[in-house]
Parts: sequence; C-alpha cells; structure tokens
Amino acid sequence: MAVFDAICPLLPEGLVFAGEPMSRHTSFKIGGAAEVYVTPENVHQLRDVWQACQRGGYLMTVLGDGCNVLVADEGVPGVVVSTNRMSYIEVSAPYVTAYSGARMARLAEVACRAGLAGLEFASGIPGTVGGGVFMNAGAYDGEMKNVCENVEVLLPCGSVETYSRDELGFGYRSSRFQGEDAIITAATFLLTPGLPEDIRAKMSDLNSRRRSKQPLNFPSAGSAFKRPAVEGQYAAKMIDECGLKGLAVGGAQVSEKHAGFIVNTGNATATDVKALMRVIIDKVYNTHGIWLEPEVQFLPAQSLR
Repeated sequence: MAVFDAICPLLPEGLVFAGEPMSRHTSFKIGGAAEVYVTPENVHQLRDVWQACQRGGYLMTVLGDGCNVLVADEGVPGVVVSTNRMSYIEVSAPYVTAYSGARMARLAEVACRAGLAGLEFASGIPGTVGGGVFMNAGAYDGEMKNVCENVEVLLPCGSVETYSRDELGFGYRSSRFQGEDAIITAATFLLTPGLPEDIRAKMSDLNSRRRSKQPLNFPSAGSAFKRPAVEGQYAAKMIDECGLKGLAVGGAQVSEKHAGFIVNTGNATATDVKALMRVIIDKVYNTHGIWLEPEVQFLPAQSLR
C-alpha cells in the first residue's frame, strides 16, 4: 500500500495503522475503515505526515474524538490523523493553553481546579479542543468565542502561526478554520478567577441538565442539525412538531428523548443515518418552509441536497 509505505517510517511503532475501522473512533460508532490511521504525539510528527501527504498527493483528514462526524460506510481514503495524543494542558492564570487533542471536559476540569471560571459550559461537551475551536462549540449560553484568546495553527508550508481573538472569525458553529487549509494545534483561553467550589457547582448543574435532556445512553454525534437562522425556531422543536420522534431508518432513529438527536440503536450504518436525515429535512421543509442544515460533519465531505 503506497500510502502506508510513505507514512509508516515517519512515526514510531504503534502510531500508524492500516485499514483501521473508524467505527472505533467516532461517537456514532459508525463508519468504514481509514486507509491509513495515524496518531502523532506532537506538532513535528504532524508536520511530517502532512508534508508527506502533500508530496504523495494523498488525502489527509484531521480528526479529534470523532464526536461530530459521520464516516461513510465505504471508509475514508488516504490518511486520517487523530490528534488525541496531542493533549497537553498548561495553566498560567488567568490563561489556560491546551493542545488540540485535549478533551473539552478535561480542559474544563483543569480550569476548575485552578480556580478559573468561563469554561463551565465545556464540561459536558464531548470532543476535543481542536474540534471545539473549529466549530465554535457551545452549550447553555457559553461558546468558545467568549473565552478563546488565540489559536495556534500549522500551515501547509510547515510553519506555525498564531491568530489572535479578532482573527478567528467565530460565528454560530463556525470559525475561519472551516474555510482554510490549516490545522489547529493549540488554543489559549482567557478566564476569570473564581472559587473552585462555585465553578464545580455550575459544572455539575449544567451536566445534570444535559443528562436529563439528551439521549446519552445511545451512540450519536450530538445535535444532528444546526439552529435555523429564523427567530424563535429550533430544529428539535420543528422535528418534534412534525411527529418524527422515534422515526427509524434501519438502525438510525430520531431520539424519543430529544428530537434534535439521531441515535444509533445498535446496528446503524452511515447510509441509514443519511437517509433518515433526508426524510427529516424534507418533512420539516414541507411543513415549516425551513431547510435544516446538518451540524454533523460528513467524512468524506458530501451534501445531502
């Protein structure tokens, strides 16, 4: 395999895998194999892999915890890079810097122990810092854009650049990085001093609310659709009003607990999920005249339209 032969010598043993099932690395527990799957431990290794992919003309996909993605049943060609091993977090109050592979929940916990408030909303968000910055993740009136001070990225030429808060282009579930050829490697957050017990109490409250409302007992990719750009309208509310709770295609089902979630009831395929999303989109459009946009990222990229 040409791709494997090009990448394998670049990383230590145990960091490169051929034909790795992506169902093992996504919260949906769905997806075919990555042609090559790698887990670099630092930015230098990441740079080497990216430059090798550029030289060989191989597709490269960067993935954190796979919490907001649906991998095709056919798998992903080229190289899938997981940043999970790049997870160092450093505190220099009132700043906290985290590498892209650090989990959001762990980032919030580290900040709490340091007596720094502002990341409580992130304690219940699955996924990594890189993914959180990439999509401006948020919950319960908190968003990454409110606390992110700067972001470090690796560029195709191999250089590392730092973008300040004003250069990040944050919007609703969006950032400048969704339209750029750059890999997020780290982010620094400016937080507010607070009492650890108060911070933890808020985290506990938000996580309790999340558990009571979301179908955490089934694999999913979180909210399936973005909030519509229509005042007072919400995807889950419209899906529920269309009577779609519990609707299933194969092993994919609209959650009976929260209509904004599509869950894997045990044997769902990516084909099942996409077919169900199309049914939802069409029904909501025909009923409300609003076209829902997927929040889930498709690998490889595709459109449902």
